[in-house]
Amino acid sequence: MSTLALPKLEPIAPAKPPRRRLSSWQAWGVALLAPYVLVFLVFVLYPVVYGFWLARDPQSYLRLFDDPVFAGTVVNTLLFLIVGINVKMLVALFLSGFFVTARPWIKWLSVLFILPWAVPSIPTILSVRFMLNPEWGVVNQIIFKLTAEDGPNWLNDRWLALSMAVLMHIWKSLPFWTMILIAGRLSIPNELYEAASVDGASRWQKFRFVTWPSLATLYLTSTILSMIWTLGDFNSVYLLTGGGPADLTHVLATLGIRYLRLDQVDLAMATIVVAMPFVLPLVYFMMKRLSR
Repeated sequence: MSTLALPKLEPIAPAKPPRRRLSSWQAWGVALLAPYVLVFLVFVLYPVVYGFWLARDPQSYLRLFDDPVFAGTVVNTLLFLIVGINVKMLVALFLSGFFVTARPWIKWLSVLFILPWAVPSIPTILSVRFMLNPEWGVVNQIIFKLTAEDGPNWLNDRWLALSMAVLMHIWKSLPFWTMILIAGRLSIPNELYEAASVDGASRWQKFRFVTWPSLATLYLTSTILSMIWTLGDFNSVYLLTGGGPADLTHVLATLGIRYLRLDQVDLAMATIVVAMPFVLPLVYFMMKRLSR
């Protein structure tokens, strides 16, 4: 008995979904976003990739570590970070409590206090550099009039010049962080302080049990962000001391400029790469805290 052979059926291909076209609003969004993406690619991503490419040679790092200026620069950078950030943030915490006091004259004083941060860095720091000139600077002239003795050579001694750079950084950025902490203090409900007063708490106890628990997260986040910005602070050192005397006050942010002036671009880029282990853990820790 013969069987009929059934024709072999070809599998039916699934229909392709229709291509989704951008709406007019989405097209406008892409058009408006494109210039920012282009600026990011040209002025951020390309310089970073090109810098890593220039610093790709391991010999550049060997030459960098053999340079005696580099070791002193790392020490200066650590001192700049440890002293500058801790002093700045502690003073900002204290001043934030002072400026939230509701008195008219404090409001006018706060306007003067914010000026160092609001004024551009170049004329401000250069003015301080002229004031510290050992021969005709106003600081040494005042010292001579008061004591009849010559003042110190502020910018020709390594540790004294580095101390002036740290103080310059603190003075310039202190108003900003004070305002941040003032905003944190103003967000604390007054009912908590009133309840603490009813319980007989002193000013120190109010700070310890009310203010600080409310400000701790903001203070830590501000400190980490300040460390990142301070590590890249170029103006405070370069405009005040120029890295001198004898390249003894350089930090990592200014050492790269020294190599650029010596036409050693690979060492300049290697300096930036070496600074990244200081920055990346701070960025990771800050983003981890902000994502909670």
